[in-house]
Amino acid sequence: MLSFVRNLREKLAKTKNSFVGKIAEAIKLRGKVDEELMEELEEILIRSDVGIQMSMDIIEKLRDEVRVRKITEVDIVQEALQKIMSDIMIHDYEENVHVFDMETKKPFIILFIGVNGVGKTTTIGKLANRFRKEGKSVMIIAGDTFRAAAIEQLEIWAQRAGVVIIKSQSGGDPSAIIYDGISSAISKKIDVVLIDTAGRQHNKFNLMNELEKIYRTIQKLLPEAPHETLLVVDATTGQNAISQATTFNKLIPLTGLVLAKLDGTAKGGIVLSIKHELSIPVKLIGIGESIDDLRDFDVREFVDAMFTMTGEESENSSED
Repeated sequence: MLSFVRNLREKLAKTKNSFVGKIAEAIKLRGKVDEELMEELEEILIRSDVGIQMSMDIIEKLRDEVRVRKITEVDIVQEALQKIMSDIMIHDYEENVHVFDMETKKPFIILFIGVNGVGKTTTIGKLANRFRKEGKSVMIIAGDTFRAAAIEQLEIWAQRAGVVIIKSQSGGDPSAIIYDGISSAISKKIDVVLIDTAGRQHNKFNLMNELEKIYRTIQKLLPEAPHETLLVVDATTGQNAISQATTFNKLIPLTGLVLAKLDGTAKGGIVLSIKHELSIPVKLIGIGESIDDLRDFDVREFVDAMFTMTGEESENSSED
């Protein structure tokens, strides 16, 4: 467990240094605990995509903490602020124990949606690889029939992961290929089916209507499916990710989010705000380009990686 958290901490170093580092720098430069410091910290949280209302709530809790405990040392302010943020995250995610409840569902259908360029295809490939390593039979359905390049990219990932892929010619009916793929998975007793869909902007109504058709097609074969509908969002887009999730969730019920590209973003606050604002949990995080760089979102491991200072970091801080 220790090595796992250490590895996660290394992967999230850029996010942590930007998000937590800005807080630490502001506190250090201010040098005293006053209302100007509170306002500056609130601004940093907002710029880090924590969200306006949540940022205000966090700073109000911090003000209360400072007043009740009569805090005058800036180092203690930082500790108090990080604990407040950690407690909020743990509270919001405490019920999210199992990422995928697959015990009684076969095939287990996971539908992936999201705009172009967010990392949807690579997420599917990485997850297919993980399930195969766990001993499960896996099928990928290439439901993005609009772009030949998308099908080709998914084929490469399927080969790397060593799993079956169902595809059609470019320009085919996505609902038809998805129907055929799930029918095949049922007859072959496949454990997991991962369905790609065309990248679509959440404000393009014709494409959104097609996504709704895909959803209905899946339910014709398996009324309880899809068992997971995951929206993949680019963590670097910040609050736009929340806008996307809000719109998609109105059309079809999302069960979770995948935060891709979290390892290189200055917008670490998005993890803090997204569940609180949407009541949709982050289930997976992408933290690198490797086929193994997709992790279940474990809130305590994430909090440990983001907010716990290592001995080396403490030493560097004291030397500055």
